[in-house]
Amino acid sequence: MTGQAPGSAPTPNRPTDPASSGRPTDAPTPRPASSGPRGTERTGRRERTRVGPKPSFFERFRTPIVGAAVVAVIAIVGAGLFSAASQPVYACSTVWQPVPTPTPPDGASPQPGYVQPDMGNTHVVPGTPVTYTYCPPASGNHYNASGQGPLKPRVYGPEDSVIPQGWIHNLEHGALVLLYRGDSAAATPDGQAALRAFYETYPPSPVCGWPKGTTVGPIFARYDNMEWPMAAIVWDRVLPLQELDTEAVLEFDRTYGEQTNRLVEDLCPDKRVSPSPSASASASASASPSASTAPSASPSASAAPSGSAAPSSSPSPS
Repeated sequence: MTGQAPGSAPTPNRPTDPASSGRPTDAPTPRPASSGPRGTERTGRRERTRVGPKPSFFERFRTPIVGAAVVAVIAIVGAGLFSAASQPVYACSTVWQPVPTPTPPDGASPQPGYVQPDMGNTHVVPGTPVTYTYCPPASGNHYNASGQGPLKPRVYGPEDSVIPQGWIHNLEHGALVLLYRGDSAAATPDGQAALRAFYETYPPSPVCGWPKGTTVGPIFARYDNMEWPMAAIVWDRVLPLQELDTEAVLEFDRTYGEQTNRLVEDLCPDKRVSPSPSASASASASASPSASTAPSASPSASAAPSGSAAPSSSPSPS
């Protein structure tokens, strides 16, 4: 055979790819040589996977960190709301015990109750916690908002939510407030019936002549922070009671109702009658050591107008 070396096997004819310069079509495509940074050829080296910057701790744990922060914020807000809701809206520095007063001289006008040192009359935003120096308070900071202070005059039951910040505003207007403890006889069904019957027959206010249940009073309500089962209160003066004594309450109101508040907020100055010198002397003789804030008018000086008609010229309280 021509052109074949002796002893060599014949080479079969394979189809060739014209574009490959005679290279068989089934031959593997040669791998191009790699080159270095300077363009020089790097034969036989394999490309390595490039590694980026290592993620930070926060990037790796972003989801659990954010979730924990949200839970913590919710817990803090919830604790704050619970604390605000559980915080008492008022507190007492002292459960008040009045200083005994001297026995009034013979012929002196009766001066029921005890003077309590004045604690001011500032209006505060509803919901503001207040600490009273003396409890039950006969003065002090209170609310000035519709439905919250002054309160609607009526008998409030043992389960009603009534706080001093409301009824102190009634005191400021000259009203009488009758308080009873939750463990007293007045809190029982029979005691509540007696309070309602007393309220229904309550006379007009002693100076302005406001009918009961309108404008300022009276208010009958539960209050536990006091030494006695019951107490009748007007501005700056307290009458302790062991039980419901309607005559004592009415005498107390006739004597001091709408009198002790006159320098704070007088709703009917045109109804005032100047006290006589003898009445002033009687009041001074029976005053307690702190009685400088007590009025000196005798019961005759604060005589209630006849009938039950409300005054037509007195301003309506705010």
